[in-house]
Amino acid sequence: MKPLHPWKVSIEEAIRIQKHLRPHLILKNTFLELRTIGGADVAYSKDETTLSGAIAILSFPELRPLDFALIRGNSPFPYVPGLFAFREGPILIRAFRKLRIKPDLMIFDGQGIAHPRGLGLASHMGLWFDLPSIGCGKTYFIGHFFSPGLSKGNFEWIEMEGNKVGAVLRTKDNVRPLFISPGHRIDLMTSIQIILKTCKGYRIPEPLRRAHHLSREKQRGQP
Repeated sequence: MKPLHPWKVSIEEAIRIQKHLRPHLILKNTFLELRTIGGADVAYSKDETTLSGAIAILSFPELRPLDFALIRGNSPFPYVPGLFAFREGPILIRAFRKLRIKPDLMIFDGQGIAHPRGLGLASHMGLWFDLPSIGCGKTYFIGHFFSPGLSKGNFEWIEMEGNKVGAVLRTKDNVRPLFISPGHRIDLMTSIQIILKTCKGYRIPEPLRRAHHLSREKQRGQP
């Protein structure tokens, strides 16, 4: 893990930090083998004053649960589109520290480089954890694209200023697509392939689906 900056900053300073970190991203594969994949998700209380951060670690390609971590805490940063890492990053770092098994790759419920400043949650946390990372968003955020075909595996590129920064990917027949973009230490095509390989009959990749379930349980106060 590489501490890169303080988290208690102003909105203006957060934007400056993103612009400073963006050139440090590596958008090519830096791994030879994947044996474990983590999924990270954050749930909010109804008044959005408390967060529950969850990371689930699964074996790959079997997708067998191996480890998980849950943390609950206060929201340290206001809701500002494009600055989710400053809202969710600190609690995910605390969850990551609790893991017994550190993953070979992380999938985040958010964006990678498909971001106004090229540094969404997945890219930011990929740099912080020094791990290959993929952004897997449920909703559109930025860029131009066409709707993909209705069969699993169909995708269309997301483009910004003529550059391919992500893909709109159908992960299951006849369901809403996901918005995939590389975060750090991985390329776009490999990001798409890994997301497809981790979708176990559901729209959402299994590591993210399990993290989502854990974070909601924690937020509801269940054990």
